[in-house]
Amino acid sequence: MSAKYSLESDLELALELAAIADGITMTRYLAQDLVVSTKPDNTPVTDADRATEEALRKHLATERPADGLVGEEFGSQHQDATRYWVMDPIDGTKNFMRGVPTWATLIGLVERQEDGSEKVIVGVTSAPALFRRWYASAGNGAFTTLNGSAPRKIEVSKVSELSNASIAYSDFDGWNEHLDKFRTLISSCIRSRGLGDFWSHMLVAEGAVDIAAEPRLALWDMAALDVIVREAGGTFSNLTGEAGPFGGSGISSNTLLHPTVMAALK
Repeated sequence: MSAKYSLESDLELALELAAIADGITMTRYLAQDLVVSTKPDNTPVTDADRATEEALRKHLATERPADGLVGEEFGSQHQDATRYWVMDPIDGTKNFMRGVPTWATLIGLVERQEDGSEKVIVGVTSAPALFRRWYASAGNGAFTTLNGSAPRKIEVSKVSELSNASIAYSDFDGWNEHLDKFRTLISSCIRSRGLGDFWSHMLVAEGAVDIAAEPRLALWDMAALDVIVREAGGTFSNLTGEAGPFGGSGISSNTLLHPTVMAALK
């Protein structure tokens, strides 16, 4: 069993981790000597991805030695812990490599409940090249900061009809047998944009976009996003409607539209 920490201290630690990550990623962003290699799944990884995750793991080992950890670059540890941190050092590595500023460090904290279920209780999304950060903890709402400004509480939109909705997504890759239904869903909305990655879901949390959808995602892509969207009043699930970030895909909405989106993709 891990020690019992307050949500306030957990969120404070997550924000510390985000600050550590920002210090590393911004140093390597647009660097002429950025080192890029290919992982076994044929996705790119940079020296910045690895250096960031190594630094975050080191800090967690000091601050929360009994907690578990799941990271994109270096795998899992203490998997039997009652709580574990989930991190993606750079979500949007391809953007990072090309100098596109829409990339972020994602940090989430998952806690196992008494019934055996798992729930994300803290999440931070830090996008320093956009000068933006979003964060939330269970029961305390969701917030954003711009260029280090005072936190602003965020809420999802009140749009209730697809015909008035704005939808964001990465691209059409990975939709497979769902592609035709997804295209129909897009055509039913008044506006669509291929924003992608964390950015789409954070715009849902802010109420700027009403639906965000991605067909293939890992836990580290979603954990932080899940709690931020939920605390802003939204819903986060996979393509089949399973709540949370554990189902291999991510659909976030303002909650009012979620049943309609699920029916459209069924």
